[in-house]
Amino acid sequence: MAVAQTTHGALHYELFDLVAPWQRPAAPILFHHGIGSSRLLWRGWYPALADRYRVAAFDMRGSGQSFVPPPDADWSLESLIDDLFAVADAAGLDRFHLVGESMGGTVALAATLARPDRIASLTVSNGAHLGASIQRVEVWRGQLDAGGLAGWSRAFMLDRFHPDALSAEMATWFEHQQAQWSGESILKALGVLIGTDLTARLQEIVCPVLLLHPDGSPFIPVSVMAELHRLLPNARLNVIGPARHGLPFSHAAQSARLLRSFLDSSEPPNGR
Repeated sequence: MAVAQTTHGALHYELFDLVAPWQRPAAPILFHHGIGSSRLLWRGWYPALADRYRVAAFDMRGSGQSFVPPPDADWSLESLIDDLFAVADAAGLDRFHLVGESMGGTVALAATLARPDRIASLTVSNGAHLGASIQRVEVWRGQLDAGGLAGWSRAFMLDRFHPDALSAEMATWFEHQQAQWSGESILKALGVLIGTDLTARLQEIVCPVLLLHPDGSPFIPVSVMAELHRLLPNARLNVIGPARHGLPFSHAAQSARLLRSFLDSSEPPNGR
């Protein structure tokens, strides 16, 4: 574990370099998770990637071992972009492949628009260019008020996974780590999504883009991801099922294989 310092607090990240010294260098990968998750979400992706790609992931603000902002803190999209590049700079990632899921996918889209020179390719899993429904804030606030973090996490599991999607051990772990978020961070993060609409600028993203989407997300219909695919100049779309919003965890191996194929085809012949 390492730390990226920001003006607001410390962001914890991990960086794995298992690439053999005789391998040609390839651009590293930086992973960004979404609400209710942590950097550990991506561990199931690493085996398919780590022989050629250095991999890095971080706990976004409000989660895992990273700082929890005070109630009056700024949770703007711009501050989350700054967090992402603070981690990239601390990890020594100059130009990298960026992978984001759910809210992390929205942040990744915005980060690519903000600093296209830093992004070798972009992958968005179960994310979108448009904000979440305003009603979801009220639903989540009601769940937090009625059942606390444990009740919210338990209800969210039904939106994330089909009943038979995970082993009992995986389900217990995910539900527990999801409940470690603070209620304030959950609602502030969701508030950022509600105010986001990147539609008008999507044509500016010219790097290769991979879109991974579940066939049954209760938050983002396939039609929204299809519209994102249509608006991006250089994107490929994979719809995976049966899956709900927890696609990156329930279908980690399949998603990682798709990412590996995409990255190998995106890397130039000299690997630089």
